[in-house]
Order: sequence, then C-alpha cells, then structure tokens
Amino acid sequence: MEKFTRLTAIAAPMPAENIDTDQIIPARFLKTIQRSGLGKNAFAAQRYDEEGNERPDFVLNQEPYRRAEILITLDNFGCGSSREHAPWALLDFGIRCVIAPSFADIFFNNCFKNGILPIRLPREICEELMEDARMGSNARITVDLERQVVCRPDGTEIPFDVDSFRRHSLLEGLDDIGQTLNHEKSIESFEHTRTTRQPWIPAIKMGAAS
Repeated sequence: MEKFTRLTAIAAPMPAENIDTDQIIPARFLKTIQRSGLGKNAFAAQRYDEEGNERPDFVLNQEPYRRAEILITLDNFGCGSSREHAPWALLDFGIRCVIAPSFADIFFNNCFKNGILPIRLPREICEELMEDARMGSNARITVDLERQVVCRPDGTEIPFDVDSFRRHSLLEGLDDIGQTLNHEKSIESFEHTRTTRQPWIPAIKMGAAS
C-alpha cells in the first residue's frame, strides 16, 4: 500500500448527500477481484450517457478535476452496500483523500485499508473547501497527515482527528497484510517452536486436508 504523508492536489467538489457505493461503482462492475482497472467506471452513471459518451456537466469529466486526488462532498458518503470495490474504484481513479461531514462506517473503514484517507469535517467547513475547489487548479488543497491539518489555498489550516493506529498505518503504507508481516520474525519463531514441540500437528492437518 502506498504511504500517505502529505498531499497537495486538485480537489473536486461534489456537493451531494448520501452518495452510495452503487453510485461510486455500479454493481455490474463487481465481477472482478482485481483492484486495478475500476477507476474508469467510477461514478459511471454520472460520468457516461447510455452510449458511453462522457457527460460534460459531471465534475470529474471537467478540467482540472479529471486529475483530482481529493474529493470534497457532503453527509453520509459511501452509504449503501459494503462493497470494497468502492474505495478500489476511487483509488484507481486517483483519489487519495475524501473530505465529508460524515461517512458510512464500513466504507470509512475500507478506505483506511486501501490507502485512502477519509476526513470528517463540519459541513460548513466542507462547503468552504468546495468553494476553494471550484477555483480549479489554481486552488490546490494540502492534506498533511503527519500534522493532521488541511491547508486551504489562503494558508488557513484546519485540524482534523484521525485514529492513531490508522494514522500510523497510512503513514507507513501498511494494510492488514503489511501489519501482519511486520511480525514475520515472531511468527516464524513461533512456528519453529510449535513444530519442534508438537511435530504431529502438521501431519494431522495434512491428513485432514486430504
């Protein structure tokens, strides 16, 4: 998982509430278990018409927001089904941070596991950040995870809270597997000791599998 430390990027304003995971990545694209390739179908119903042509009025089809790495939206983002494909699609599009007043719990947790930083800020602050974002590429927003602040284009810093363990995981680029591999030596030592003391256990397991 890519580390997240400090991001200065274009932010796309998406002023809508209750954007669910089926809007983020429609169910017909869930056949894959690959994390890559989903970005082109993120927000498919809003981005494309029935013939597959881009809808020019959708924010992510406009410059400079095609290159957005930050998404600013409103309440209850990521509600609906628990599909992990939703953060996969956002990440593959290029989104590394989502700022909103509130998130659906499962989506919120899945973001951290996939290298996306979800930030909760009061609605009035989110609306102000969306106004900044509407200024386009001349109004880049900075998200500093080490200092836990969002920096507006005028230099104003907005503090945000994040769980210390999740913060550490993002700063170090550690997903669940990476966290486990941090203890690889201890795991190997345990397995060696267990095999020495109880050599019959692997044989029992192999017999059960056959």
